[in-house]
Amino acid sequence: MMNAQESKTASSTHQPDHLYKGRRASLPLNIVVIGCGMGGLAAAYCLAQAGHNITILEAASAIGEAGAGVQASPNVSRLLMRWGLGPYLEKFGVKIQALSFKRWSNDEVVGWTPLGDVIDKEYGSPFYLLHRADLHNMLYEATEAYCIIRVNSRVISVDPSKPSVTLASGEVVFADLIIGADGVKSVTREYVVGGPDKPRVTGDAAYRAIIPAEKLLQDDELKPLVEKMESTIWMGPGGHIVGYTIRAKKEFNLVMVHPDEAEGGVESWTAEGNVDKMRENYKQWSTTVQKLLALIPSTLDWKLMDRDPLPSWIHKDGKLVLLGDSCHPMLPYRAQGLAMAIEDAAVLGNIFSHCSDRSQILPLLYAYQSIRYDRATATQKSSSLNRYIFHKHDGPEQEDRDRDMRAAMEDGLRVARGEQSTLVLAGNANQWADKTKSDIQFGYDADEESEKWWLANGNKLMTLVPSI
Repeated sequence: MMNAQESKTASSTHQPDHLYKGRRASLPLNIVVIGCGMGGLAAAYCLAQAGHNITILEAASAIGEAGAGVQASPNVSRLLMRWGLGPYLEKFGVKIQALSFKRWSNDEVVGWTPLGDVIDKEYGSPFYLLHRADLHNMLYEATEAYCIIRVNSRVISVDPSKPSVTLASGEVVFADLIIGADGVKSVTREYVVGGPDKPRVTGDAAYRAIIPAEKLLQDDELKPLVEKMESTIWMGPGGHIVGYTIRAKKEFNLVMVHPDEAEGGVESWTAEGNVDKMRENYKQWSTTVQKLLALIPSTLDWKLMDRDPLPSWIHKDGKLVLLGDSCHPMLPYRAQGLAMAIEDAAVLGNIFSHCSDRSQILPLLYAYQSIRYDRATATQKSSSLNRYIFHKHDGPEQEDRDRDMRAAMEDGLRVARGEQSTLVLAGNANQWADKTKSDIQFGYDADEESEKWWLANGNKLMTLVPSI
C-alpha cells in the first residue's frame, strides 16, 4: 500500500484531462470516504479526478469483495469505459445477448428481450455480466494511485459538525467532507437520519452460488445456458431463479430467491446456506433447475432486507453525505444497485470539480442530491415491482402476466430480425421490454446530466442556501 506522498506523486504524474471537460476544482478539499466497496472506490476515483485529496477508510484487514455476479448495464459501462476500464470489461465480462423468462415447472419460455447488439446500437454502450470481485478489482486498480486507502480502519463514531470520524483504534481523522459509502448496514446513515434506522424484512432470502461452466457444457440440456450468453429468469410461486455466465463464460452465476423462513437472521452477503434445504425448496421445479442445483456443493444465503427512501442524504450540518446502498439500498430484482452507486460517484465527482471555496460544500451537496434523488428513488420502486411480477402463484394473475410477456417476446423477436417494433410496451410485465423504462434506465449518462444541471443552475447555486 502506498503512503500519502507516493499517492500524491502518482496522482500528479497522471491526471486524466478527459473527465469533467478537463475541469479540476480550484480548491482541493480533504475528503474522507468511509467504505472501500465499489461505491466508495468509484467516489474516490471521481473526486480525485476532480482535484481533491481523498482518504478511504476500510474496516476490513484486506481489500477484497465477496459475492457473485453483478450486471453492468449501459448506464454503468459507459462510465467505466470513460474511466479507462473498457479493456478490463472486455476481458472479464460477458456481453449479455438476451433476457429470457421461463416457467418454473417446465422451462417454457414466456418472455424474451434481445440485448447484445440491440443494446449497443440503442444506447452506445454494452451490457456486461461480471463477477463482483473482478469489477471491484478493476475499480481498485484504477483508484489506488490517486488516493490513500487505509485498511483496519473501522469507524465507530462520526462528528458531522467538525467533521471528523473516530476509529476503533481511538484515532480521530479530520476532513472537509465525509462521504458515507458504507453500504446497507451503514454507520453514517444513522447520523443523517438522526437515530437508529433498522431495515425491515421483505420475506425473501436468496441463495447464491457459482458453478464452473465446464460442468454445464457436459450436459446437452444445460449447455445452451452457457453458449447463448443469455440471462435466464425462472419465475415461480413465491420465488425466482436468475442464471447467467460470468468471467468470460468460465463460470455460471445463480441467484435463487426463496421465501425467508428464518426468524431474525443476519443481513449479510456471506452467510452460509444449507444446500439440502436449498434443493428441497425447488424440488418441484423443472429438470433443468434440478440439474443445476445438483452441481452446487455449497451456497451462501442472503437475507433480503429493505429500507424506505430517506427524505435527505445530507446531514443537517452539510459536511456528511451518503452514497449508494447507504442511502438508497436496492432489492436485487432489477440489478441496478451497483449502477446507482456508480452513477452517484460520477455525479459527485463532476459537481465537485466546480469547488472553489469551502462555503460551497453544502450547495454542491445539494446539487448532487437534486440530480440523483428522484432517479435513485424511482429505481428502488422499480426493483420492488419485479418481486411482485416474478413471484405470482399459478392462476389467473400469472396467466395474464405470461400473456403480456409473450406479446413483448413476439415484438422482441421482430426487432431481433431487423424489423420495426409494432407494439407499445409501456407497462409491460417484462420491464426490460418497456422501451420508455429502458431509455430512462440505460440511456442515462451521469456526467451529461451533471453538466446539463450545472448549465441550468450553477450560477445561482452558489448563493442558494437549501432547506435540507
